[in-house]
Amino acid sequence: MATKIRINDIVEVQVGTDADTRAKVLQVDHAAGKVIVEGVNRVYKHVRRSQKNPQGGRLSKEMPINISNVKLVCEKCSAATRIGARFLDDGSKERFCKACNAGLGQIAPANSNRAKK
Repeated sequence: MATKIRINDIVEVQVGTDADTRAKVLQVDHAAGKVIVEGVNRVYKHVRRSQKNPQGGRLSKEMPINISNVKLVCEKCSAATRIGARFLDDGSKERFCKACNAGLGQIAPANSNRAKK
């Protein structure tokens, strides 16, 4: 399953305690359909004292959330919108904002079979 959300995209969380939060995507797990968003869905992990962590205690870390619970924020219209994929005239594939129809970056390089003649 190819997802249209990428690392370093700005997304808006739609559901949960962190709803309406805009933040950067840190990691994407395509196989599980999950993303880790900076500062969202934080949990405490209790760790023992060790050489790596001499103090021990509670570490706060982000946990993954389902990719269907986030929307990409368009740079042009600054709205959380759905994303589409389209082929350009040269045969390359790009992401685009469904609200303002602005291009959001290339997905695949040019393919001569898809080029318009």
